[in-house]
Amino acid sequence: MNARETAHLATVVEARHAEDQERAARVLLAQPLLRSTGPTSQRYRLVRRHADALRRWFETNAGWRLHVDSQVIRLRKVPPLPSGTGSAAEIAGTHPARARRADPPFTRRRYVLACLCLAVLERSEQQVSLGRLAEQVVMAAQQSQLDGIDVTLAAREDRADLAAVIRLLLELGALVRVAGDEDSFVRSDGDALYDVERRVLATLLVTRHGPSLVARASDGGRPPDVEELEQSLHEQGPAFTDDETNRRLRHALTRRLLEDPVVYHDELSDAERAYLSSQRTALVRRISELTGLHAEVRAEGIAMVDPLDALTDVRMPDTGTEGHVTLLVAEHLAGHTGSDDAGGVPKAEMHALVRRLAAEHAPYWRRSAQEPGAETALIDAAVRRLQALGLATVVDGRVVPRPALARFAVGAPILRSAVEPARSLLDTIEGPMP
Repeated sequence: MNARETAHLATVVEARHAEDQERAARVLLAQPLLRSTGPTSQRYRLVRRHADALRRWFETNAGWRLHVDSQVIRLRKVPPLPSGTGSAAEIAGTHPARARRADPPFTRRRYVLACLCLAVLERSEQQVSLGRLAEQVVMAAQQSQLDGIDVTLAAREDRADLAAVIRLLLELGALVRVAGDEDSFVRSDGDALYDVERRVLATLLVTRHGPSLVARASDGGRPPDVEELEQSLHEQGPAFTDDETNRRLRHALTRRLLEDPVVYHDELSDAERAYLSSQRTALVRRISELTGLHAEVRAEGIAMVDPLDALTDVRMPDTGTEGHVTLLVAEHLAGHTGSDDAGGVPKAEMHALVRRLAAEHAPYWRRSAQEPGAETALIDAAVRRLQALGLATVVDGRVVPRPALARFAVGAPILRSAVEPARSLLDTIEGPMP
């Protein structure tokens, strides 16, 4: 083999290695917890081959730690909370947990049950039945004196909430079903038995400080609210050097670019905007090289676009009645972006819009969309999806479009010359969206 052939082979091997590493990074972003057995075993092996490089990248650029052992890989992703907005409650409302795509989103009650289940499983035997777990959850709830949550599991709906939590733990790999099923427990005519995977349980909690170290009362003596608890769990000490300050800014911005559909400049602090202005090219280049995401840079902010449409839990457009409603609502709201009507659109107007659309699209929408009051649930679902994608916000009962929603506006067609060169996303810098 001559020198040219050797160089070509080295180039091919390097390109294959880079593609393999990109797939591993995308796997971790989409599924931060992988087990060496079961459905995730192949993805576990892929990520483990590149564990050292991925560990360095995530720790350096995002401040996320990568845990790797013989049974579990866990990317400890700290949530990218925007400055001044985006509390844990808001994130849970727009990106709720669900074990399966078609399942109803988790409610506050289900999140509480999930925390109680994890606390009970930490002290349980290697195997546990669902009935026994339910009894211990009820006891733990009584001891915790939960505010506004009554855990009895006497009603079918209550048992269904616990079954949904169990299915989520099964999906995560914290439990492995041995016998039985959750539906029989919900019907009260059967039970289920599970193996408890302690390696997985030990990696689920991602906080800077342990919950037991967080103060139980605020300065005024009242119990801390969710935002205060969240801040305490992830609070960092003061930065004493410029390098440490810049490192934290790099971590915060990289997390948001990786996790948020759109990063708007008006949601950033002054320090974050200044850092992004000077380091934008380097930040988006590093993310693109690792993940294959493309940066769409506009005057209002940045969106890292996935050409494969895989790194998202919320899609738009989507199928089904809710998907079509969301698209039509987005088209209606897009007409208000950049207009004098900066206060948004009242929800009552949106309800009237959906009632009219339900009549127009009756052959294509599900039958229940024609029922009185159905427009409320359809609008709520559409608005939640738009919020999750950074396309709209809700202020005082009005739906306020965000700049990125302008891409869903319908205007007159524009004829372009066949020889006009196409511009890449990175070339369309500083123009309004879109």
